[in-house]
Amino acid sequence: MITSPIWLPATLMAGATQAWRTAVQRRVGKTLSINAAGLVRYLYGIPFALILLGGYQLLFPAPFPVLGRLFLPFCLAGGLAQIIATNLLIMAFGHRNFVVGTAYSKTEAVQGAILSFLLMGERLSTLTCAGIGCGVAGVMLLSTGGKRMGPMDFLRALGQPAAITGIASGFFFALTAIGIRRATQEVGGGDPIHAALIVLSVTVLLQTLLQGGYLALREPGEMRKVFTSWRVSGQVGFLSAMGSACWFTGFATAPVALVRIVGQIEVAFTMAFGHFYLGERMARSEAMGLMLVACGVVLALLGAL
Repeated sequence: MITSPIWLPATLMAGATQAWRTAVQRRVGKTLSINAAGLVRYLYGIPFALILLGGYQLLFPAPFPVLGRLFLPFCLAGGLAQIIATNLLIMAFGHRNFVVGTAYSKTEAVQGAILSFLLMGERLSTLTCAGIGCGVAGVMLLSTGGKRMGPMDFLRALGQPAAITGIASGFFFALTAIGIRRATQEVGGGDPIHAALIVLSVTVLLQTLLQGGYLALREPGEMRKVFTSWRVSGQVGFLSAMGSACWFTGFATAPVALVRIVGQIEVAFTMAFGHFYLGERMARSEAMGLMLVACGVVLALLGAL
């Protein structure tokens, strides 16, 4: 159920911001371990998340809403799923290039549609389902990395580490979306943006404790690198907080699957960053895949009208 039209601009902005953040985080990941590279987005995102919440509270004064008894469990579940998804995505980058690693993780759209139906009873129109299929076909074409592949080659490619980690990343990102949506539903007051910012602030605090505690115990040397890389890591934290605020707003105001389908537009931004920021070339098949993704987004939007 769509409760506010804010979900669409929020989702589009989330896609652009996340693509930028992922590109910067990949550069950070070259000097940090997987867990350390994941931690920077939460640790350095805390001050920006709190600033966003405080700023919104000042602009729109209102009593702090009542939090339901399942608020913290859902924040924790969503935050933990996001940590796992992010680590898997960073691992996928190590197997193939930046665009391909992200493309595999974008199967979260169809996984999110299935999970949100099974766990939350959310239903989609036939046109939106067609958009899912079109978008998934596009990201699968993008996943070939510009190589010509027959059906059997494609099936074999699905067993490669990049595919396994990327698809697993998409699964946990889908779980993240469901956990966050349920957490926002536990916030009273009727303001979805305020609810999204509250969930964001609490979630990044929990994520910092979880992944920071693990890193301090298991990789103390990497913890020092996290603090010495503050110049670039601060950019990751800022972009992560901004992107998550937009994603969480989308989840608070529209069905998870619809937000994730439209969020596939991130692939277009990712390809642009991969080409211009990281110097990766775009093949003809990748351009065709991008067109399919765009068509999927358009169909999803038409189905939501």
